[in-house]
This record gives sequence, structure tokens and C-alpha cells, in this order.
Amino acid sequence: MQKNSQIKKIALIGPESTGKSTLCEMLASHFKTIWVPEIARQYIGSLERKYTLEDIEYCTKAQLNEENQLVKKSNRFLFCDSEMIIAKVWCEDVFKTIPGWIEEKIKTNLYDLHLLMKPDIPFEHDAVRENPHRREFFFNWYKRELDERGFPYEVIGGNGGERFNNSIAAISKHFT
Repeated sequence: MQKNSQIKKIALIGPESTGKSTLCEMLASHFKTIWVPEIARQYIGSLERKYTLEDIEYCTKAQLNEENQLVKKSNRFLFCDSEMIIAKVWCEDVFKTIPGWIEEKIKTNLYDLHLLMKPDIPFEHDAVRENPHRREFFFNWYKRELDERGFPYEVIGGNGGERFNNSIAAISKHFT
């Protein structure tokens, strides 16, 4: 957690199509700050070929760089629409390997809170989403990763405004 900074980094984590991007944008607007969009979504979506492990590593490094730049411009909170555990799980699930530097960044690029999104809203298909029937599997995997590492998190569920209100309540619980 960021001992030398007043900025609280909050990572949204969870399976595909659980509202992470929408919620990041809403939370940033509510708290009058900024958020870090998921780099992989645009990058992978623009490829005219199957993505590779190197593509995931490129996106992960770009995500970290963007986060490091935007934390300097944020106000009280920085909301992150991806983080290192997501990269680890993606690499392990698709390529059956995890680059060592990603594992190391999980230990050093810490967040003050994770909001773990429940897969309790309808799946929305798009060009980069791959796992409509494995959302519960990934939710449990992310939860296990957070538990094993002792990272602070809150499970967020609900539809529409309820999901947003649950997020506000979780943030208030940790930072007021």
C-alpha cells in the first residue's frame, strides 16, 4: 500500500464483463479524479492475429506505465481497470506460464484496495472477450489469489446503481 502517498490506488479485478470499466469511470467521476483504462482491451482488439504471450507482456508493461503516470495526476484516489493478478491469471490460463517479472510486480505494485467484481450481471459479448461460461471459475481464482496474498478487498455485486453504491460503501469503509 502506498505509505508515502496520499493517493489511494484501487484496482478493479474480476472476470470478463463484470462492469469493471464502467465502474472505474463512474467512480472516478464521483470522486473527481481519474482512472486507468485497460490497455489490453484496445491493443488486443486492434490485432489482426491471435494474441501472444509477448502481447500480454507488452500490455501489462504499458498498463503499469500508464498507472505510474496517472497516479501523479490523480486526486485522492486512482482507479485501475486492470492489475497484475489479472495479467498472471491470463498468462497462466492461456499460455500455461507466468513471466517472473509479473509475479514480482504483484508483490511490489501494491493497491490499497481491490474491488472484486461478482459475475452476477449478464455477459456482454465483444471482440476480445473469450470466457462467457467461465466467469465463476475466474471469480474464484481471483478471490483465491487475493486471499493467499492477504490483499485488502471487497466483493462487489449488484445491478446498475446497486453495484455503484456497493462500491462507494466499500471505499468509504476503508478510507473514511
